[in-house]
Amino acid sequence: MGFIDVNTVSYSLADGRPLLDEVSFRVGEGTTSALIGANGAGKSTLLRIIRGELKADAGAISIDGGLGVMDQFVGHVRDASTVRDLLISVAPAAVKTAALALDATENALIESDTTANQMAYATAIADYADAGGYEQETLWDVCTIAALGLPFERAKYREVTTLSGGEQKRLVLEALLRGPDEVLLLDEPDNYLDVPGKRWLEESLRSTPKTVLLVSHDREMLARAADRIITVEVGAAGNSTWTHGGSFASYHQARSDRMDRLDELRRRWDEQHAKLKQLVATLKVKATAMDSMASRYQAALTRLRRFELAGPPEERPAEQDLQMRLRGARTGNRAVVASGLELIGLMKPFDLEVWFGERVAVLGSNGSGKSHFLRLLALGGSDPDPLAGHRTSVGATLEPVHHSGTATLGARVVPGWFAQAHEHPSLIGRTLLDILHRGDENRSGMAREAASRALDRYGLVDGAEQVFESLSGGQQARLQILLLELSGATLLLLDEPTDNLDLVSAEALEDALTRFEGTVMAVTHDRWFARSFDRFLVFGSDGRVYEAPEPVWDEARVKRDR
Repeated sequence: MGFIDVNTVSYSLADGRPLLDEVSFRVGEGTTSALIGANGAGKSTLLRIIRGELKADAGAISIDGGLGVMDQFVGHVRDASTVRDLLISVAPAAVKTAALALDATENALIESDTTANQMAYATAIADYADAGGYEQETLWDVCTIAALGLPFERAKYREVTTLSGGEQKRLVLEALLRGPDEVLLLDEPDNYLDVPGKRWLEESLRSTPKTVLLVSHDREMLARAADRIITVEVGAAGNSTWTHGGSFASYHQARSDRMDRLDELRRRWDEQHAKLKQLVATLKVKATAMDSMASRYQAALTRLRRFELAGPPEERPAEQDLQMRLRGARTGNRAVVASGLELIGLMKPFDLEVWFGERVAVLGSNGSGKSHFLRLLALGGSDPDPLAGHRTSVGATLEPVHHSGTATLGARVVPGWFAQAHEHPSLIGRTLLDILHRGDENRSGMAREAASRALDRYGLVDGAEQVFESLSGGQQARLQILLLELSGATLLLLDEPTDNLDLVSAEALEDALTRFEGTVMAVTHDRWFARSFDRFLVFGSDGRVYEAPEPVWDEARVKRDR
C-alpha cells in the first residue's frame, strides 16, 4: 500500500535563512495524515521535497509505492489546456511521458506528412499502449463522468477554463484516488470544492486504501478525514514538526498538554541550573578558605559544565500573534439593495436588502453564480455612481458581470473585494514592502517603518522583500486582508477568504469580522466559518436565490423536508 518516511530533513531558503530543521515523521500504510501549521512555515516546500522537486540540505526521504501529486493551485487553471491535458498532468509518470511524446509526434505529422514522421508516430502509439495509456483513458472516462457528467471522449478537448475551480479539483482528485499510485500528496485538496464535494472527499479519504499526506486548513475536513495531525512548528533555527497520533477532535487538548509539558520541563531545568550555579558559587568561596573543599568545587564545576553542555529541553515553539484590525465606518442603513436582479444564464431574478452591520453568508454549489454576484457588487453595482464614493478596494481588476435588474449600493458604501484565487495583476512582481509603501489609486501609501509594522501584525514581516507571487496561498490571503484594512472599505465582499488561511489566521479573521464596523458578505464553503454569520443567502442549483434560517449544504435534503 505504500508509506512515506521523512527522516531529519533540513532545508534553507536561497537567502540562507533556515526554513526546515531536522523534520521527521512517518505516514504509515493506508493512513491519512494532515500536515498543518502557519502560512509560510514550509508545508508546501516540504511536499516539494518529498516529491523530489526540491533537494533537501540534509536528511532523507523514503517512499514505498507510486506517488501521485496534487498541487495547491490546480483548482484554478487559466491557460488554454484541455481536460485531457489536465488528466495527463496527474497521470503516472510512464503514461505522462508517453502521452506527451504521442502529442508531439502527432503534431509533427500534421505539419509534415513524411515517412519519418509516420514511423515516429507509429512508435509513439505503441509506446503509449505499452505504458498503459489506453487503460488510463478507461479510468479517465469514469473520472469525467463522476466529476463533469460527461464521458471522456466528449470532455477531453474541453478547455479547462470552462470548468469551475471546484470541477477542476474534483476531476484531479477522482483521477488520483482511482488511479494506480499507492501514495498521494494533496496540497489543499478541498479548496474550491463546495460542501457536497468536501463531503465526498472526506468519505473517499476515509475509505481509500492509499497512503495520503494532505495539507488542509478546513477544520471540518481535519475532524472527519485525518487519522493523525502533523504540525509544522516555527522555530528560530528552522521549523520542525510534532505529530499528534490521534484525530483533530483531540488535537487542541493534546497540543495544550504538550505546551504545558514543555513549560514544566523548562521550569525544572531552570531550577536545577540555578541550584548548580549556586552550589558552584558556594563551594568556590569555601575552597578559597579550605583546601579540602577544592575537589568538591571542581566536581561541582564539572557537573555544571556538563549540564549546560547538554542544554535546556526542547524550546516551546513560537505561537502566532496576528492582529487584524478591520475597521470600516458608518454607512447608510441599507448597504445593498437588489431588485429583479438576474445574472444572465446563472440565476433567476431575485430581490434582496442587506442592512448596515449584517453578516451575510452566500452559499450554494460551484458555478451557481455566487462569485459573479459579489463581483458585481465590487464593481459598484449595476449603475455605479463615482460621486457616491463607490470604488473597488485592493486594486483588483474585475471583468464586467452581465445582468438584468438592479443592484445598488447604499450611501458611503465602499466595497472591498477579496479574490478567491488571489488574482491581482497589479501586485505581480512587487514586494510586500513596496505594495504598502507606494499604495495605489484606491489606497494611500505609507512610510516604510509603518508598512513594516503593519506586515508584522499579519505575520508577514519576514517576507517583506518577497514578491507577491512567491508567497504561499495563505500569505497572499493575509496580505489581501491587510490591504482591505488599509483601504477604508465599509462593505467587505469576501470570496472564500478562509480557503488558504491556517487555523490561527482563520480564527483571527473571524474575530476581526466581529469587530468590523460595516457590512460583510462572504461566499464560503467553510462549514466552521459559516456558523459565525447572521443571514444565509442560498444560490440554489435550480437557479432560485432564497434565504435560509441556517446554512444549507445539501439541497436535496432540504427539498425532501419541504
